[in-house]
Amino acid sequence: MKSRESLVRLKQFQVNEKRRQLQQLQMMMSEFERMTKDLESQIVVEEKKSGISDPNHFAYPTFAKAARQRADNLQVSIKELKMQEEALELALEEMQAEYARATALEERDSGARAARA
Repeated sequence: MKSRESLVRLKQFQVNEKRRQLQQLQMMMSEFERMTKDLESQIVVEEKKSGISDPNHFAYPTFAKAARQRADNLQVSIKELKMQEEALELALEEMQAEYARATALEERDSGARAARA
C-alpha cells in the first residue's frame, strides 16, 4: 500500500514542520525578551545620566523615550507571539494525532499483508 506509506510520510513531515515553526516562534520570543531587558537597562542608565526618570518631564532624554517605546512594542509583539504559539501547539497536537492514526493504519495493513503471505 504505497498510498498509506506516502500518507505516513506526509503526516510525519507535517509534524516535523509544525515543531520547527514552534521552535522558531519560541526562539523569536526569547530574543524579543532579551532585547526588552537590554532596552530597559539602557533606559535606567540614560535616566541616571540625566537625573530625570519621569517620562512626562519636558527634559526627559529622547533616547530613553524611544527605547521605552521600542520595549513596549516588543512586549506587544511577545503577547501576539504567545497567542500564535498556543495556536501552533494545538495544531501540532492535531498533526501528531493524525500521524499516530496513519501509522496505526500502516502497521495494521503491513500486518495483514504479512499474515496473507
